[in-house]
Amino acid sequence: MVSRGKPSPGKSVPALSTVQVEKLARAHHLSNPLEYLPTGTPRANNEAEINAQNPAKTKKLLDMISWVAKTRMKALSWGLENVPETGVFITAATHVTQFDVFVPMTGLFHQGRRPRYMAKAELGTWPIIGDWFKAVGMQPVPRRSGKASDIIHESVRILVEDGRPLTIWPEGTVTRDPLKWPMSLKPGMAIIALEASRALGHQVPLYVSVTWGAASINHFFPWPRKNVVMAYDMALDYSDLLEGSENWEEYGAPPEAVDELTERVALRMEELMEEIRGEKRPEEGRWDFRTMSRTPRGVKAGVKAGATSTETTAVDTAQTSEKGE
Repeated sequence: MVSRGKPSPGKSVPALSTVQVEKLARAHHLSNPLEYLPTGTPRANNEAEINAQNPAKTKKLLDMISWVAKTRMKALSWGLENVPETGVFITAATHVTQFDVFVPMTGLFHQGRRPRYMAKAELGTWPIIGDWFKAVGMQPVPRRSGKASDIIHESVRILVEDGRPLTIWPEGTVTRDPLKWPMSLKPGMAIIALEASRALGHQVPLYVSVTWGAASINHFFPWPRKNVVMAYDMALDYSDLLEGSENWEEYGAPPEAVDELTERVALRMEELMEEIRGEKRPEEGRWDFRTMSRTPRGVKAGVKAGATSTETTAVDTAQTSEKGE
């Protein structure tokens, strides 16, 4: 089933200027996420993860993706030194373009980690490359399957039982915002973080990753190469939302905590994108995938400002039963 709405065309998006990149370079140490050890700081590879995830195939795919990306963009990043060498963590990444999948993935892989990553199940059916995706850690997500709870449970299991990090694109699909800002986030990411933290007895590190610049790439004639910058933020603190979690039933995180963590991630995505783009987010609100309109921040996705409690309950039910597109 096709997702509602269509992303705005790349030609409608101005390229990230070299002047803006130079401004970012004065504020941050920028490095190339498409190279091994991009931060230049010696660190230990997580050999257990690397050896558990088809190391030969993974290296071939990583090298291939990096080569293709280098022919189409001048990629830079800051913050990859925040990636821990060991232990589980969650990355919540923006999804402005398909490159928002490959840039953070290669950056984390080049830092010596091998997270599992949630991706639409259709990718696994693509000829040849589908097998590669599955071989290197893709967790297939059936779109609109009514199996959201199964996907959440499997994601928590990966973190808690397998001890593997996880990358999530909580918008669920490429943004439909006409101005290509992050749109409304689905609550599954917050449920996974809160439930995994409850099960492990400590806050699972949650990092926000924002990539910008690839939306202006012309895939048929991508030259001259466009500037693309990724920010990998410091871990987001949500320890206050875990107070009393030892008393939660399994998958019993309070809805208020889920909503609050979802909003914190969304706001941080917008703040980082403001910095990269050098412009302000739309004042009137965030693009809502369900209503295909801009909604004031702090209003739950799919709920119009001033909605009744009955309407809000209906959205709660829909968000729980529907997996992201």
